[in-house]
Amino acid sequence: MRLELMRKTELALLAMETLAELDARTSGERLAEGIGTTREFLPQVMAPLVKRNWVKSTRGPSGGYELAVGLPEVTVLDLIETVEGATDRGQCVLSGSACDADEPCALHDAWSRARDALLAELGSISLADAAAAKVV
Repeated sequence: MRLELMRKTELALLAMETLAELDARTSGERLAEGIGTTREFLPQVMAPLVKRNWVKSTRGPSGGYELAVGLPEVTVLDLIETVEGATDRGQCVLSGSACDADEPCALHDAWSRARDALLAELGSISLADAAAAKVV
């Protein structure tokens, strides 16, 4: 059982927070440096955010990235699912395949309740809340 996020999701969160703080179009180079990644990897981090219309991307010498939504409008769960895909893939926690509806695994009910509680919690936290909760 793994309950961890990909590095790309962490970088996407940092990018959203950084763009909110800067409140202006920011070059890819400056954004990459600000979130601790390479300029070459940054487009992979930003692509899902641009596709979701949370971030605007402008090409050219004066181009860059700028936030298109407010951090209170996006939840942590929204961000995770945008970058990593659906959180509930219908897989059994024990076998890795779908649980048999007639004979679910021994952990099916407990795991389903725990997963639902986790998703509800992540869905209740906005990116603004997450940014405010950081210990500086």
